[in-house]
Amino acid sequence: MKTLKAKKSRAAGEGMPSPAALSVTPAHVRVGDGYAATFVVCGYPAEVGPAWLDPLLSYPGRVDVSVHITPVAPQLAAPMLKRQRARLESSRRLDAGQGRLGDPMTDAAASDAADLADRVARGAAKLFDTGIYVTIHARDLDELRTITAGVKSAAASVLLDLQPATFRHQQGWISTLPIGVDPLRMRRILDTTALAAAFPLASADLAAPAPGIVAAPDGVLYGLNTTSNGVVLWNRWAQDNHNSVVLARSGAGKSYFVKLEVLRNLYQGTTVSVIDPEDEYTPLAEHVGGTVVQLGLPGVRVNPLDLPADDRPDTLTRRGLYLHTLISVMLGATPPPAERAALDRAITATYSKAGINADPATWSKPAPLLRDLAAVLATDDDPAAAQLAARLAPWTVGNFSSLFDGPTTAAPGGHLVVWSLRHLPDELRTVGTLLALDAIWSSIDAPATGGRRRRQLVVVDEAWLLMRDGEGARFLFRMSKAARKRLAGLCVITQDAADVLSTDLGLAVVSNAATQVLMRQSTQSIDAVTEAFGLTAGEARMLLAASRGEGLLVAGRSRIPFRSVGSAAEHRIAVTSPEFVASLGDL
Repeated sequence: MKTLKAKKSRAAGEGMPSPAALSVTPAHVRVGDGYAATFVVCGYPAEVGPAWLDPLLSYPGRVDVSVHITPVAPQLAAPMLKRQRARLESSRRLDAGQGRLGDPMTDAAASDAADLADRVARGAAKLFDTGIYVTIHARDLDELRTITAGVKSAAASVLLDLQPATFRHQQGWISTLPIGVDPLRMRRILDTTALAAAFPLASADLAAPAPGIVAAPDGVLYGLNTTSNGVVLWNRWAQDNHNSVVLARSGAGKSYFVKLEVLRNLYQGTTVSVIDPEDEYTPLAEHVGGTVVQLGLPGVRVNPLDLPADDRPDTLTRRGLYLHTLISVMLGATPPPAERAALDRAITATYSKAGINADPATWSKPAPLLRDLAAVLATDDDPAAAQLAARLAPWTVGNFSSLFDGPTTAAPGGHLVVWSLRHLPDELRTVGTLLALDAIWSSIDAPATGGRRRRQLVVVDEAWLLMRDGEGARFLFRMSKAARKRLAGLCVITQDAADVLSTDLGLAVVSNAATQVLMRQSTQSIDAVTEAFGLTAGEARMLLAASRGEGLLVAGRSRIPFRSVGSAAEHRIAVTSPEFVASLGDL
């Protein structure tokens, strides 16, 4: 064994870092505190497919693969192939002359050489003197042997034969450095087609920026690539639109994943609003100093007739249209035309009775309440108006009136606002979701302060509560279409994938999301998910068998399998499993 003191070499380029020492043995080299062994690709299959080097390039370990390519001049290629064909043909004739059976390998090689010579002569292909070397790095010798066995197995899966560079591992290590030097010179002639297929034009990882382009550090960590162990960083704000959709069955880890994304977006200065049906985001809000609005608790009220704080000339008209949507959701169906006409008249009369009209100067006056609208309907001579007033009675004087029986008491603000629906009865949750979305949209649609907008993320957990209603789904769809122009993104989370994808509006909301995350699916919904997202059979099987926290990021043509990960502190905030919460109480 010999030990060399490493120093900077002009061939390696000035300024290139070098190890403090290099210990050379016949079976490996010790580079600094680690070990490295180099292998040469000596055996190749008769035919190769696309990205045939990908098993080595994507191996989950520190493996360096270098490909040294030297073009063979055309005036040398033709004589080289001619000599090779002559050797192969002489072998075939010698076997035939001695009465031996022909060698199938020789016959195949002769046929391939003849075909290659024809393509080279016509200029359809070129020859390249190619050397492919693989250097495996490890922290100790045991790990080196383990990784070596795995790399050899991966190479054997595509019929590549790896041979160690015995007594020449130092030269092999140098051959895999990014300096363009090949001391090993163990080459093989490859043609254009085989060499082009060696490069992985499709990768399990997200595409890197083009050379010379420095990407802004705006992406957030989604997790680790389960195929290559690479890091999955995704920037929703750099996509065609800023919307996302997360589809998964119950218990697949979708809320955990979204809470991690919310937390990491907050780190970057994004304002986040969350509609939380099960009070899962309250610990996160408490941790970051956010605001929690507990709809359904005594004294918490939202007046749907409040006017947004803006000076647009059509503010009153847009509020009237929203009231049409809200009352349709309250009633469970769109009212008949006669009732809609009566409602439109009553909305105008109710605001007029409160002293509010088309003059913006009147919009600062106290807004009327829902019961005032019902009272105006009751005094209308139209029978349709009286019928509509009777249908609104549960929401004005009945069991559902506590949310609307006074002026708005919740005026949330800040970097994180959580609208909790945990205390609302099931019959009020759809309406509560719509009220929260309207309040959120009013803040998004408000004029930008100082001419600049802050990025805003709106998370709607269990969105099926709203999307099961036609008018609610339309409101969500309009919001997803208009959010991008206001530097906002909508994140829709649902566990009823089949129900959402079976409606035109649900499918439109999903299709309008540039970022789509699929996590573990049920056997009942996998067919609908496969058809909607164009999944392959392997991707569908992966989603059926995915562990908690694992999913598939679908973004354009990219399909990235990943596993969401968080630090210990993030995990304590994001996890909501009863077992973990109970264990925290024992600490």
